[in-house]
Amino acid sequence: MGCGLGKPKQQLKKCERVSFSVPAAIAIRAALLIQRWYRQYVARLEIRRRCTWNIFQSIEYAGEQDQIKLYNFFVFLMHHFTPTSSERNLISHIFPENGTCRDGEWEKYFCYKSIEVPDGYTGPHLHFPMTFCGVSKLVEAFKHKQQLHARYVLQLLGETWRLLRILTNINHVSTSHTKEITICGDLHGHLEDLLLIFYKNGLPSSERPYVFNGDFVDRGKNSLELLLILFGFLLVYPNDVHLNRGNHEDHIVNMRYGFTKEVLGKYRMHGKKILQLLQEIFSWMPLATVIDGKILIVHGGISNKTDLHTIARVDRHKYVSALRPSKPNHCAVNSSRRTQTIKSNNRNAGGPVAGRRRVCSLSHDSSATALRCELPRRSLHNLPISPQLSWTVEEELKRRRRLAGFDQTYGEQQRSESDSDPECEATTETDEHEWKQIVDLLWSDPMPQNGCIPNNVRGGGCYWGPDVTEAVLGRHNLQLLIRSHECKQDGYEFCHNRRVLTIFSASNYYEVGSNRGAYIRIGPDLIPHFSQYQASQTCRDLTLRQSVGWTERSALRALRKQLFVHKSDLISAFQEFDPNNTGMICLRDWASATESVLKLSLPWRVLRPQLVNSVQNGMVDYQQWIRELSITERSLEISDTSILETMYRNHSNLETIFRIIDTDHSGLISFEEFRQTWKLLCSHLKTEISDEAIADLAQSIDFNKDGSIDINEFLEAFRLVDPSAHS
Repeated sequence: MGCGLGKPKQQLKKCERVSFSVPAAIAIRAALLIQRWYRQYVARLEIRRRCTWNIFQSIEYAGEQDQIKLYNFFVFLMHHFTPTSSERNLISHIFPENGTCRDGEWEKYFCYKSIEVPDGYTGPHLHFPMTFCGVSKLVEAFKHKQQLHARYVLQLLGETWRLLRILTNINHVSTSHTKEITICGDLHGHLEDLLLIFYKNGLPSSERPYVFNGDFVDRGKNSLELLLILFGFLLVYPNDVHLNRGNHEDHIVNMRYGFTKEVLGKYRMHGKKILQLLQEIFSWMPLATVIDGKILIVHGGISNKTDLHTIARVDRHKYVSALRPSKPNHCAVNSSRRTQTIKSNNRNAGGPVAGRRRVCSLSHDSSATALRCELPRRSLHNLPISPQLSWTVEEELKRRRRLAGFDQTYGEQQRSESDSDPECEATTETDEHEWKQIVDLLWSDPMPQNGCIPNNVRGGGCYWGPDVTEAVLGRHNLQLLIRSHECKQDGYEFCHNRRVLTIFSASNYYEVGSNRGAYIRIGPDLIPHFSQYQASQTCRDLTLRQSVGWTERSALRALRKQLFVHKSDLISAFQEFDPNNTGMICLRDWASATESVLKLSLPWRVLRPQLVNSVQNGMVDYQQWIRELSITERSLEISDTSILETMYRNHSNLETIFRIIDTDHSGLISFEEFRQTWKLLCSHLKTEISDEAIADLAQSIDFNKDGSIDINEFLEAFRLVDPSAHS
């Protein structure tokens, strides 16, 4: 009976299986549909990811270009105004004269012995000469958010300075079968990335050498701690730890991107001295590293003029800031005589001097060689005033440019003046050639097309193509160029037929989930092996869709802020496409007008659904769209509202000028310094804001009414807030 019952059950199961079977053709079709859907899904995510990346990168490069334009304006003031003018005095301290401080004076400045360590200090204690144990304790202390005492910071910086001064411009290292070399790219103050690298790859040692390829500071919150760790390992293993200089190892750049603020916030009493010593240390950092004579490692890149033999001979210490060429002191002896000669020549000629060249980026120009001459200098406060005309800063700058034969833009750096003395002129040309070599190493980027053109996107260095790579590597018998300087989504990227390799080690650079970090290990076969990582646990837990969405929202918030601070210019641009004042323009005109104002080279029509909701029949209600930009601003009772928009738009420039004017690094500036800051900014922007409007703003933000303004409170009070970020 049991057997009889068993057969029907088996037959039933067989029937069930048959009834649920699917023909092979239908199954294949279903699989193809799923595959097509998935490919479309991934493609859409990739488009969103690339748009997000373009937004972040365009805003970043626009900021760098703005920084260089501002610095070039300061150079213009230094070159064309008298040493007694107040404008020149405000910024003169950021242009240190070469050779003004001797080694003995620096030794005194590094002195730390008068600084006492209190008994209640719970941070790490350093002993010199440094040992592996001492640096390991320093790493553990920073991992647990402890702060190193200023005495030890100064002592560590002093030892680092003494070591760097004896190093060559180009480090030469070798691999072996038992020793691979680890290469790290930009870290930008991301201490968690450095600690993760050490966890995965091991701490630096004689068996585990490292090359750190610049940009250790700025943007991140722990730049100083990261730098001190690297300096500590450099002191313990000077033959196995190598530090290349990056474009952010520059005190001018640090004023804008956070390192100056970080140091002053952590060391209020000794921060100024620490910054000055770091400025000196940065100028002594080596410029390149060569592995086994076959692999060149530089921070930015190369140009068609790159010559490693010239770079090896450069006095790198002269270029305290790579943004400005070194100016020989002995060439200034006859400046008074030159000025008188030029004045006489101008009177005889009866017209402006012609032939000035225009420079598009820091080190590359696209016009003819300039006629060098010294301009008569003048203070803005000693200008002749007629009953009909009261000179403004901008009018005087225009007059000086006309006298020099400039066009009406001063934003592009002009060729520095030199003496007619042949020896001085030869020295100046040599210095400028050397300076261009350094700028190209620190600021350049590769491009897919052949050739070498000015890097106008960043404002410094060049774009170089595969033909330049082949020529430079072939000229020096090299097989690979490793560089950093550019954030890559996977942490690394090959280009130029795999002859150029970009490595970037700061993960989550723009936003959590925006990119991975990576480092390279190279053995005697000289084949690079990559290790990728993500320092944020939050990002590691996200799906691909969640990660893309997270970073996309962050990028759109940043873009909306850019749109908001340019709203007046946007409305004017939209109205040019709307002659009848209907308040409506087509999508194509909206995209064209937006790009003409922001100049970010973004796919605006692709981004339109994320930015504009008020669209009817292909027409954009631009007035409604401007009102819908969900950005809030601090409400202050200021009569001239244009000054607020100028301030929001130039927030970073204002902070840079504030940091420059605050020479004692107290964080406070007077009302008069505040006025001078705005005058400098208005001159740079070629706009006019009245003294009354500036005074009105100063009074409104003097919260405690003590006659001075706290820089950090001021900048924080006027920081734009996107409510959608907290929704």
